Amino acid sequence: MKSVLVAGVALISAALAYAGPGDVSRAVPDLQLTEDKLLENVHCDNCQMKDDAIYDLGELRSEKAVIPLMAVLHSDTDETSRIVAALALCRIGDARGTFAVKRAAMFDGSQKVRTRAAWFYNTYVKEGSFLFEPAAPAMASTN
Repeated sequence: MKSVLVAGVALISAALAYAGPGDVSRAVPDLQLTEDKLLENVHCDNCQMKDDAIYDLGELRSEKAVIPLMAVLHSDTDETSRIVAALALCRIGDARGTFAVKRAAMFDGSQKVRTRAAWFYNTYVKEGSFLFEPAAPAMASTN
């Protein structure tokens, strides 16, 4: 499913890039339909379809997705969906979304989500916001 959506987004992007002045008006509604379908899939019960839609909305840098993605980051029970939402929000770059990611990096109930949210925030929003310490070296066994 993800490959179909990515291919669709790529085709629409190519159509926009190569369209003549009169052709752009036909390509833009297709992009809006794709974005609307992805927004619907954010609420899907199929976790993989939902996560693919969240990721693709981040790739599209969809401003319309900020509030729904913040809801996923704040209240979804699936860690993976919250992590993908944090990435998408950082990629979109909207101040409301990046603030939500920063808060998740500090307060989410999952260490995995906190770590990934901090990493995404450092990578896409403001480098050096969170300090990452190198892992301690593994102890060699002395048998």
